Amino acid sequence: MTSVVIEEIPDRVTLAVEISNCQGNCLGCHSPFLREDIGEELTPADVDKMIADNFGVNCFLLLGEGKDLEALLGIARHVREAHPGIDVALYSGREDVDDSIWEAFDYVKVGPYIPSAGPLNNPTTNQRLYRISRGQGRAGAEDITSRFWRRGIDPGWGPE
Repeated sequence: MTSVVIEEIPDRVTLAVEISNCQGNCLGCHSPFLREDIGEELTPADVDKMIADNFGVNCFLLLGEGKDLEALLGIARHVREAHPGIDVALYSGREDVDDSIWEAFDYVKVGPYIPSAGPLNNPTTNQRLYRISRGQGRAGAEDITSRFWRRGIDPGWGPE
């Protein structure tokens, strides 16, 4: 499923794409069906068409990592190379992600959804959203989670 959203990445009109084969098992998961191997493989041509069909987006968000790191990194590289004005983001439900992810994405959300901690718009959340300075990797990651608290943005996807 794809959606154009404005709540997921601050100051961005974001095309969000769900990725199956989720590695998480979060209590209260909003999309448990994404744990299964469903849908079709996301190709660069698919990405190009989605972006062309959604004029005005300036961020491409993958909701989940799947199980194929190289395919995930390939999509991120493709967006950066073929659509230089569009940021690329990843929502992971894991505590931490591979260093290559910090290099390939402009935004990375980490942390499983924990009902008692709440989602990104709750100051008690364990989840974190980072903006990454290109070429800096993990060292260039700035925690921008508090942007959701000041603006009262509801990340919209509920439990992750």
